[in-house]
Amino acid sequence: MTQPQLNTERLRLLPLADEHLEFEVELDSDAEVMRYINGRACSRAEVERAHRRRIRVAQQTPGLGFWVGFADDDFIGWWILQPSNGPDQARFALEADLGYRLVRDRWRRGYASEGARELIRYGFADHGLKRIFAQTNAENAASRATMSAAGLGFVREFVSGAAYGDPVLDDAPREVEYDIRRKQWRRQQGADATPKRSKKKLKKERRPAPRPVSE
Repeated sequence: MTQPQLNTERLRLLPLADEHLEFEVELDSDAEVMRYINGRACSRAEVERAHRRRIRVAQQTPGLGFWVGFADDDFIGWWILQPSNGPDQARFALEADLGYRLVRDRWRRGYASEGARELIRYGFADHGLKRIFAQTNAENAASRATMSAAGLGFVREFVSGAAYGDPVLDDAPREVEYDIRRKQWRRQQGADATPKRSKKKLKKERRPAPRPVSE
């Protein structure tokens, strides 16, 4: 399955390609963006290594990988849906790791959760995944809020055991994991599609019909 272009109301999500490297450099060279990842801006050499690793994800796992997001023609950030790959991620079939990283001037506008919801929809409805999870620094309140807004629920808190592909903080901060399973997602979709009715109306509908009066 080829990694497809995905679209939301505001976002165009394109499979990551070499032509997007400069956008990655812009993103990862912002120390504030990298605050909870490695605590500093990345060098160009580090971004180039990360770019090659990200490209390999799509080559090794057809249909999954990194997507670069644009609103109109403006770069917003990237999103990822990839098989378990970190030291704190058990490797199970039909499970994937969800992630996102946005340029700072597009924070707090709902883009992160909007893109995440589309990748979740794609992962479950089109790719046949059974579980999608996300991990972040326990102190990263904004990222945790995005996970909740996208429908994921808290699973655990833990100390990271080893470095990931990207440079990370040296003092092994506490991490958290959130997840959602396909059955949960389907229930959420059903709840969103079902019009809400008031308790008063439900009680009225459940009231038994009056018995006919005998003559």
